[in-house]
Amino acid sequence: MNSLMKKVNIASLVAFCCLAMLILPSVLKAQQANMMEEKPLFPQKPEDISPLLIGENIPMATLQDAAGRAIDLNKLVAAKPTILIFYRGGWCPFCSKQLSGLQDIAPELEQQGYQLVAVSTDAPEGLMQSATKEKLSYTLLSDADLAVSKQFGIAFKAPKGYWEMLPKTTDGKNVDLLLPVPSVFILDTKGVIQFEYINPDFKQRLSPELLTAVAASIKKDH
Repeated sequence: MNSLMKKVNIASLVAFCCLAMLILPSVLKAQQANMMEEKPLFPQKPEDISPLLIGENIPMATLQDAAGRAIDLNKLVAAKPTILIFYRGGWCPFCSKQLSGLQDIAPELEQQGYQLVAVSTDAPEGLMQSATKEKLSYTLLSDADLAVSKQFGIAFKAPKGYWEMLPKTTDGKNVDLLLPVPSVFILDTKGVIQFEYINPDFKQRLSPELLTAVAASIKKDH
């Protein structure tokens, strides 16, 4: 009787182990899928970003200019108070309108003691096209891989409608298929953020008139 019970227990144990081996891979895959769903690598919507805040320092960063030269953003900012603009690209009509409006106020901002620097996902060639088309006199910089946008906390996963285009306009560097939320940062020469305007709705941009007023107010206070 004891021998029979032992055989039954062993058989049950073997059956249980076999069943566990069949089920375990499915359970692990389900857990991995849940983890991926719960913790995406990047914000999935513009409303989900966590940008740098007023009073914080900008990160160390190197970008390319329209000629493809490496530009140390921190050294650039250290030379002069800076109005730093992040826009999506020259392909965006709302961005083109913004760039044109910035050009209109560039002389006034320069008189106030600022420099204008605009950063986008465009490869250097795209920057050159925008500068020529809009007749821009200020600096355009390329963040084609969005490394800097990620550091500023303004990058998010682009909607699927952009996935085919973005690798082309970024010279293949935007492998994560991201976009920046259009943003405006006013920085002192130490790289400290004095003001920011970040709107998840890419159609809404800070007006040139309001930007000049804010810039003048900050300059007065400092």
